[in-house]
Amino acid sequence: MPNSSTSLKGVILAAGKGTRMYPFSETLPKPILPVCNRPLLSTQLDFMRGYGITEIIVVIGHLGYAIVDALGDGSSQGFKIRYVEQSETLGMAHAVGKLEQYIDSPFMLLLGDIYLTTEDLGPMIQRVLAGEINACLASKVESDPDMIRRNFAIMEESSGRVRQVIEKPRYVESKLKGCGLYMFDQNIFDAIRRTPRTAMRDEYEITDSIQILINDGHVVHHSPVVKDDMNLTFPHDLLRANLMELERRQLTELVGENTTLPAGTSAHNCVVGDNVSFSHPINLTNSLVLSGSQVTESVDLDHVIIHGESTVHCDRNMIS
Repeated sequence: MPNSSTSLKGVILAAGKGTRMYPFSETLPKPILPVCNRPLLSTQLDFMRGYGITEIIVVIGHLGYAIVDALGDGSSQGFKIRYVEQSETLGMAHAVGKLEQYIDSPFMLLLGDIYLTTEDLGPMIQRVLAGEINACLASKVESDPDMIRRNFAIMEESSGRVRQVIEKPRYVESKLKGCGLYMFDQNIFDAIRRTPRTAMRDEYEITDSIQILINDGHVVHHSPVVKDDMNLTFPHDLLRANLMELERRQLTELVGENTTLPAGTSAHNCVVGDNVSFSHPINLTNSLVLSGSQVTESVDLDHVIIHGESTVHCDRNMIS
C-alpha cells in the first residue's frame, strides 16, 4: 500500500439505470447487486480501503436511496462517504465534473457496476501522486474483441504512454482494454469542461475527456494490472461475476446465513444467499440465488438466477 495514499480520495459512479439488467434493475441498482452475498459496492469499498482510501464520494441516481440504505455514511466501516446526485444521466464525464468542488487532490475513479480483480495498483497510484504522470488507466490485455467493444480500446506509444483511447470501438485494432478503473489528477476537470456531447450516445464520455488530456500534452499512461473483470450489464454478467468470485475463492458452493439446503438438495458451483427457502429438493448447478428468495421449482436447474420467486435462465455460452 502506498505510504502517501492518505491524501488520495475515491470516487465510485453508481447512478446508472441499468435497464438491460431487468428484472433486477426494477428494485436493485446494479452497484448493490450481490457478488458472493455482498453488495458489489461493499467489495469496491474494501478494494479502496486496501490503498488507504477512506474518504469516498458515491455518485447516485436511479434508486439512489437503496444505495444509501445499503452503505449508510460509512462510519461503521471506517469510511467517510459523501453522496452526490446526478439527476440527469449524461455520461461519466458529466458525473465526474459535478465533483470538482469536493476534490482537491488526485483521486481513484471506479465504476460502480464492475467486478474486477487486480495486481498491485501501488505503482500507478504513486506515479500520479508524485506528479510524474497526470492520469493512469487500469488496463487488461484482452483476447476477446467483443469485450473491448463493450469498453474502450487503448492505443499506446511506448513505455505505457497512451496516445489514443477509443470508446466502444467497432473495429478493434488493439488488445489493450480499459477496465473502468482510473487515477486522475486535477487536470481532468479542465478537460471535462471542454468535453462535447457525443453523437453516438448524446452523453459526455470520460474517454473524450482523457483524449483532450492527451491532446493538451498531459502525460497519460496505462497499467495492465487487471486480472479479471466483468461489466454487470446483463443478467448473465451477474451470474458470471459470482462464479468468477467463487472460483477465485476456490469454493464449489457458498450458502448464506439462515439458509439450509433440505435433504436431497445440492448446490454445485452455486452461490445461495441468506434466508433462502426451498419448496422441493432439487439439484442446482452453476447458479445464483439472491437473499430472501423462495425456490419453488421442482426440477433441477442449471445456469439460472433466482430472485424472489422469479427464475431467470442464462445462456451458458455467455458464462463460460
